[in-house]
Amino acid sequence: MCDGAFWAPWLSALPQALNCQVVDYGDADTITAMAEAALAVAPPQFVLAGHSMGGRVALEIARLAPERVQKITLMDTGHLALAPGEKGEAEKAGRMALMAVARGEGVRAMCQQWVRGMVHPQRIDDAALVGPIIEMFARKSADRFERQQHALLNRPDATEVLRGLTVPTLLLCGRQDAWAGVAQHEAMRMLAPHARLAVIEDSGHMVLMERPAPTVEALNKFLEVLLESSC
Repeated sequence: MCDGAFWAPWLSALPQALNCQVVDYGDADTITAMAEAALAVAPPQFVLAGHSMGGRVALEIARLAPERVQKITLMDTGHLALAPGEKGEAEKAGRMALMAVARGEGVRAMCQQWVRGMVHPQRIDDAALVGPIIEMFARKSADRFERQQHALLNRPDATEVLRGLTVPTLLLCGRQDAWAGVAQHEAMRMLAPHARLAVIEDSGHMVLMERPAPTVEALNKFLEVLLESSC
């Protein structure tokens, strides 16, 4: 449900010589179909970044076309499939409840509920932050939201993809991310042989919109050699 508005703080700080694309997954309703949509518009080789669901898509891209990925950044995301038993059922119930709101009251109303668990708890009433997130979601339809929830509920386990990564890997998350927290990223770091972890202080799930300056700094530090060659 995110678009260029989420990535804008980083894209505006990158050299114009870099060909940066924010991929639209269209009507795709599986993680694999989303990865294929991204690969269809990507150059032969590229640096890859994914946030939240996009991080799972990035891992699937790395599985499908590892020879094309030069570096990979995974932000506020995870690698496991839906958990079995009560934990998985609870996640499914939560996603279904949000889908019901999106269908019955609209995407804007759904996001007003969703965003309260996705930003730093002290910024829930920060209109300058929350307003643009709600507007970004409201640009999408309930149909698209439902397809993306279907993709997440049926997401593949990417443990072996992480283990097999041979390129420089950055794991990044907000310290106060209640959905994809630091411990989850630490577990991913232990699996990925070339990974390092950056934790953004005073941020929830929406790091680039919540704390743009330190997030951009961490991302650009990871891309340092590439950025120097583009200037």
